[in-house]
Amino acid sequence: MQIQMNFGDINSSEGIKERVEAAVQNHLQHVADRVTRVEVHLRDDNAHKTGGRDKRVVMEARPAGFDPVVVEHDGHDLYQVIDEAAGKLGRVVKKLFDKASAR
Repeated sequence: MQIQMNFGDINSSEGIKERVEAAVQNHLQHVADRVTRVEVHLRDDNAHKTGGRDKRVVMEARPAGFDPVVVEHDGHDLYQVIDEAAGKLGRVVKKLFDKASAR
């Protein structure tokens, strides 16, 4: 599973990259062999202002044999937003494969 990161208004750092990779691998470990790529988009919607739910993470998974699935999450703390988005993505992809195997 390839993980591709895109940084919008957020400065790239090794800490952020490691957090994204760990969160995605942790939440998709049960289907990692069936997902070809995960694209992660990180943004700070109002970088020049303080307060608000300004950190946004969008994750797109490309499950083999299926259309891509996209989730997003926003909040105050970037690391928490990364973890929440990865959790959502893991649940959505698992549900997709569970439905397909039930057919």
